[in-house]
Amino acid sequence: MSGTTRTSEGLDIRRRKALFRSWHRGTREMDLVLGRFADAHIDALSDEELTQYEHLMDAPDPEVFAWLTGEKETPGNYDTAIFRRIRSFHAGGAA
Repeated sequence: MSGTTRTSEGLDIRRRKALFRSWHRGTREMDLVLGRFADAHIDALSDEELTQYEHLMDAPDPEVFAWLTGEKETPGNYDTAIFRRIRSFHAGGAA
């Protein structure tokens, strides 16, 4: 069971892959962080935002988690608008 609350129906192939990858990270914590964000926003991301999101998903889970929690400083190449939206989303923001 993945945890996803949405179907990939109606999504283009790129967004379907991103949604799947969001829920199959390798660590349950990151499944929940990226999966929940993807469930809520994957269909509305612009192509540029989706590119940023795919780049973020290429980073190792422990690193992304440390950046999101503030344990480590986020490197400039990952400190993107989409990263800040994910962080805001989980901090209770409306991103």
